[in-house]
Amino acid sequence: MLFKEIICAKRDGKELSDDEIRVFVKGLADGDLPAEQVSALAMAILLNSMTPRETGSLTLAMARSGAVIDWSTADLSGPVVDKHSTGGVGDKVSFLLAPIAAACGCCVPMISGRGLGHTGGTLDKAGAIPGYDPYPGLARLKQVVKDVGCAIIGQTDDLAPADRRLYAIRDVTGTVESIPLITASILSKKVAAGNRGLVMDVKVGSGAFMTSAESARALARSIISAASTIGLKTHAVLTDMSEILGFSAGNAIEIAECVDYFATARREPRLDMVVRELTAEMLVVAGLSPDHPSAHARIEDALASGRAAEKFARMIAALGGPADFLEHSARYLPRAAVISPVFPDTEGYLAAVDGRAVGNAIIALGGGRRKFDDRLDLSTGFADAAPIGAKVGPGAPLAVVHAASIDDAQRAGERLRAACRIAPSPPPANSVILERLTGAASL
Repeated sequence: MLFKEIICAKRDGKELSDDEIRVFVKGLADGDLPAEQVSALAMAILLNSMTPRETGSLTLAMARSGAVIDWSTADLSGPVVDKHSTGGVGDKVSFLLAPIAAACGCCVPMISGRGLGHTGGTLDKAGAIPGYDPYPGLARLKQVVKDVGCAIIGQTDDLAPADRRLYAIRDVTGTVESIPLITASILSKKVAAGNRGLVMDVKVGSGAFMTSAESARALARSIISAASTIGLKTHAVLTDMSEILGFSAGNAIEIAECVDYFATARREPRLDMVVRELTAEMLVVAGLSPDHPSAHARIEDALASGRAAEKFARMIAALGGPADFLEHSARYLPRAAVISPVFPDTEGYLAAVDGRAVGNAIIALGGGRRKFDDRLDLSTGFADAAPIGAKVGPGAPLAVVHAASIDDAQRAGERLRAACRIAPSPPPANSVILERLTGAASL
C-alpha cells in the first residue's frame, strides 16, 4: 500500500479504512513515515475531518502502538475511571479530584501533561513537590493505584508512542486544531492507561483553547462519539474558563491552594463547584452512584471525614514526595523572592479578564515555557486573585504577584492590569458549569 494513496484519499474527502489507519500509525510508531507525509495527512484530516468510526480506529491504533495497561489482574478495589481537561489558567482540578474520587471508591490512573501554550500543566505543578516522581514506570504506577486509589503521572515512553510523534509534527505544521486528531490524542492515552470510563472537562473562554461554546461542544461531541465506538464510556462537562480558576495561577502557588483546600477547607467557590461536578460525573460514569445527588452526598462525606485529604497525602508520599507534605507544605514548596499586591488603575468592579493574557504573564515570569526545554521558575505566578464581580481598588488588589525580582513583579503587574477590565458596577453572574453532554443529548 503506497502511503501517498492514503494521503490522496483523505485529501479527496474519502473515509479511511481500518487497515489504512493501521498503516499510518505503524509508520508513526516505528519512524518509517517521513515527517512530510505525516504532516500532509494531518493537514488533509484538518481540512476534511474524520468520521467517528475513523477517529475511534485511529484512537485504538495509537493506544496499541505501545503498552496497554491491563488492570484485570491487579486486584483493584474499584472501577478504573479518569478525568481529562482541555487546559486552562489556574486549573488545579486534577490534584483535588483524583484523591476525592479515590476516597469515593474509584481507581484513578491519571496521565497528565506539561503546560501547553498559555495554559498551565499538571506535571509542572507536580514538579513543585520535592521528590515527586511523575515517571514511576508501569509497575510502580499499578502498585500506587492499588494501594492508594490514585496516581497522577506523565506519559511514559511505553504509552501511545505514535501519539507523541504525531503531536510533535502537528505542533509545527498548523494542524493542532484538528478536532479528530485532538480527540484521538486524548483518548489514545486514556485507553492505553486501561480506563473503563472517562469524564472530559472541556474548558470554554479566554483562558482556554476553545474560546467559544460552539467549538467546545463540537470537541466534546467528537470525543463522546469516538469513545463510544471503542467501548469507552465518556461524559463531558463544559466549564467556564473566562478567568483564573480558583484563587491562584502558578505552579507552587496552585499546589499550596490544593493543600489549603484539603487542610483548611479554604475553597474558592467556582473551583469547588467544578471539582465536585466533575467528580460526581465520574461516580455516575463508574456506576458507583446512581445519580448526581447521591454522588454529591458521597463527595461531601469524603471531604468532611478527611478521607480525601488522606488520599492526597498518601499519593504524594507514594510517588516520592514528603510524607508530611499536607501538614508542612510551606517547608517544601519554593517561595518567590518578591511577593507584592497588584492594584488596579481605577476603583470599581472586576468586569472581565483576558485569561490568555494572564497565562502569558505567568510565562513571562518564568512559570511557563517559551521553548520546549525552558527551565521553569516554579515559585512564580499570581495568588489571591480577585474573581469577576469583586470590588477592587485601593486596599483591594487584583491579585498578589510572586516574582523573582522587583522588575519582574512590576512588569507582571502591568500585564495583569492590562488583562483586566474595571467597570463602575458588577457584571451579571455567570455559571461555571455551562453544559453536560452524555451522548445524544446534553443535560
